[in-house]
Amino acid sequence: MKLATQDNGTPDGALVVVSADGTRFLGASDVAGTLQAALDGWATAEPALRALADRLAGGEGESASNLALAAPLPRAWQWLDGSAFRSHGELMETLFGTEPPPAGRPLMYQGLSHQFLSATADVPLPREEDGIDFEGEFGIITDFVPMGVTPEQAIAHIKLVVQINDWSLRALAPIEMKTGFGWVQAKPACSIAPFAVTPDVLGDAWREGRVHLPLSVDWNGKRFGDALGGVMEFGFHDLVAHAASTRSLCAGTIIGSGTVSNSNFREIGSSCIAERRGIEMLDEGKPRTEFMRFGDTVRMEARMPDGGVLFGAIDQKVIRG
Repeated sequence: MKLATQDNGTPDGALVVVSADGTRFLGASDVAGTLQAALDGWATAEPALRALADRLAGGEGESASNLALAAPLPRAWQWLDGSAFRSHGELMETLFGTEPPPAGRPLMYQGLSHQFLSATADVPLPREEDGIDFEGEFGIITDFVPMGVTPEQAIAHIKLVVQINDWSLRALAPIEMKTGFGWVQAKPACSIAPFAVTPDVLGDAWREGRVHLPLSVDWNGKRFGDALGGVMEFGFHDLVAHAASTRSLCAGTIIGSGTVSNSNFREIGSSCIAERRGIEMLDEGKPRTEFMRFGDTVRMEARMPDGGVLFGAIDQKVIRG
């Protein structure tokens, strides 16, 4: 099942169900006005939403060609971002001389959640010299998660899978890291691809709580990376259990994988500029790839092996805010 949020001028938009190929939709107002409302009552909402999906599969629905879409959750109660790809973490540790995290413990921080940009919105930022960077990620959205769930229990609480661009301002990150209080200025609003899908839509590409698909990233129209999402050190069920260790998680909690990264990044490319610059520092002694400029564009898309549309594309331009 594929869900999206129509941009109707309200803060949370209107929930719609989208056909598998993304070309048609049916409004879901009779089931739930918003995706957050559906997640709050998922046990009741899911069967009714799947009935709408069945109608779409039978040929019903309006054309989605002029459907204006917001992020699936334009604002959320909670956004937690992990760093679950060890190749990325090991590179950063080598460059900056930091210690690896304790064995068996995922990295995670809590970020800005009151605003998620749509997949096509221009991204206003104040200064180029802040080190503007994109970060391609996969993510999940939960229903209510009780405190203390195990990873085996947590997998059942993953209701939707999404694709995220976690914008970063790299010049500000080291300053905030030194405070020990986490990121505020270095992490502006993220962007989310238009469609949130139930895990069954991924078929065999959803295994062990991981998205086993490449994330294709193009910067200014040139391919930058095709890293595979399935090599997370910790699966999303592990990240959910980690986050819920000492507290419950509200329905609509979004959890990110961190930058999708593979150990053969020199061949397959990267999902963020910082990783490319890190490789250059190791190989050449200094970075030569600059961060983004105003007017630059980035496109991110994950497709099924048959080429089918999955989350839709993130396709954005950075502008002066």
